[in-house]
Amino acid sequence: MSGAGYSLVHVSVDYRPAPGTIPTEPGVYRFRDRDRRVIYVGKAKNLRNRLNSYFADETRLHERTRRMVNTARSVEWTVVGTEVEALQLEWTWIKEYDPRFNVMFRDDKSYPWLAVTVGDRFPRAQVMRGNRRKGVRYFGPFGSAWAIRQTLDLLTRVFPIRTCSDTEFKRCGRIGRPNLLADIGKCSAPCVGDISEADYRELVDGFCSFMSGDTAPVRRRLLDDMQAASESLDFEKAARLRDDLAALDKVLEQQVVVLADDVDCDVMAVADDELQAAVQVFHVRRGRIRGQRGWIIDKPEPVDLPGIVERFCTQFYGELGEVVPREVLVPALPEDAAAITDWLSESRGAKVGLRVPRRGDKRALAETVDKNAREALQRHKLKRAGDLTARSRALEELADALDLPEAPLRIECYDVSQSQGEDVVASMVVFEDGLPRKSEYRRFVVKGEQKDDLSSLRETLRRRLSKLEEQPAGSPLEEGDEPRTGFRYPPQLLVVDGGRPQVAAAEQVFAEMGVDTVNLAGLAKRLEEIWLPGEEYPVILSRTSEALYLMQRVRDEAHRFAISLHRSRRRKRMRRSALDGVPGLGESKRRALLRRFGSVKRVREADPADLEAVPGIGPKLAEAIRSHLRNPEDNAD
Repeated sequence: MSGAGYSLVHVSVDYRPAPGTIPTEPGVYRFRDRDRRVIYVGKAKNLRNRLNSYFADETRLHERTRRMVNTARSVEWTVVGTEVEALQLEWTWIKEYDPRFNVMFRDDKSYPWLAVTVGDRFPRAQVMRGNRRKGVRYFGPFGSAWAIRQTLDLLTRVFPIRTCSDTEFKRCGRIGRPNLLADIGKCSAPCVGDISEADYRELVDGFCSFMSGDTAPVRRRLLDDMQAASESLDFEKAARLRDDLAALDKVLEQQVVVLADDVDCDVMAVADDELQAAVQVFHVRRGRIRGQRGWIIDKPEPVDLPGIVERFCTQFYGELGEVVPREVLVPALPEDAAAITDWLSESRGAKVGLRVPRRGDKRALAETVDKNAREALQRHKLKRAGDLTARSRALEELADALDLPEAPLRIECYDVSQSQGEDVVASMVVFEDGLPRKSEYRRFVVKGEQKDDLSSLRETLRRRLSKLEEQPAGSPLEEGDEPRTGFRYPPQLLVVDGGRPQVAAAEQVFAEMGVDTVNLAGLAKRLEEIWLPGEEYPVILSRTSEALYLMQRVRDEAHRFAISLHRSRRRKRMRRSALDGVPGLGESKRRALLRRFGSVKRVREADPADLEAVPGIGPKLAEAIRSHLRNPEDNAD
């Protein structure tokens, strides 16, 4: 990062900086908890004024700000040269640390995108969700995967690019025969060489240009070709081109024209209350609405409308990697509008306009987006009424019921899954502030000789607890120590799926490894009782208790996570073992068979002559394979 030299100041564990030690320059600050984990990142034009506001009269602080300040054990800051540098550094640290007290934009659902794998030799068009990948161009987002498939079904008439999976593409290449889409004219069959790589790339480029909004050249070319075919009396070709033109027009009809053809902008709206906010964005390209996207965000810090706009701009165009359009229309300008505009312009490589629409078509569109935001917030509140309050109440109830020194902000839960000692796996799920933190989930493959549930649980906990700092988890790290991350970051509560036996097994591991600062509990399925170490009777929570509901969610998530890995490994093992035990069939020949036929099922259905066509497979071995696959019981040990 360019700019003035940065100076990093660490504050002692007594926490509040001494008067006069905080600089008055612009900068970025971080609050850390007792384990040196960053829990909040902020920026300020004047660091001294901003940080002193956190240490004012506690009764004047917002409840969530007070909670953050009390959770923290230290604060540090970095001085920068300009507000733009502060903005860049704040976004970098939020992305790196994912602080739990910062406002974070996460989709209220996973939106599907029409994606083209332009980095491949023969690109494929498909539906994609989740994080963006390199070498892929994205168009959308669409309201549903069905809408994407309908669009592809129409456009592949004009741009017959492949939509098949890589496995199907390779299979067709091996057998020298394309799939059905090529027969009906919706694929140019690059898998069998029916089109050259250069011509196929031209098709892909035309498809991407059309999806980007450059539709006029394609329509013009189809009209000219249709006219030429009609004049040459090739009416069959003219009819086909007419249908292609109709397909294009149908796709265009689905994209509503709202602004002039030369307008590229994103239109943002916010509807919020004290605890949450709904954010909606319409993507307008070449005057047409190309996509719509929405978020529901919690507000762990008090933030006003300009503040939400600022966080949206930095996270959406920074962390989420969205392409910055020529203009971003917002409901209110952020406090540092000039700095954000400069940052957006730098990201785009050209000037970007950040403004509030006041009149005309853009104002009317902004009102439509605002209406969508208000409706989204209303739907969310009806769906999850009191959710943030319920989570806080659940953590407090859990601390009271289990006699914990503080609310367990980080909970880890473990479960073991197996089938009679085969494919034994265990899961670790993490909940922070009552919400799953999936980036920190872990899976364990148990490989010891004893594979019953208790020994597997003990092995899993040994592997996990061995990663903790040698220093007791409850004591703060000293200045200059590395912060705890990942496995080194200790939970306030460790939960095992099970009752007294599972808790006793976990307690044994705690004693072996000298862990005495992590609270332990087990949740038994039968009566949903909570077992604690050394206790003769379980803790029984009310069936309507928020704490019990949270424990159930944590336990069920651990079970789901473990069983999914177990089933995956079992399927792989069963697929591998289907060809095991055939005399004379080694690993290389098994791979050759699967490459040739694609699956064990097709190997089983193959004729002897087809089996013998595989290199290394003779008549005798072909017969042995057929016998083994058709009579698996006779070949069992």
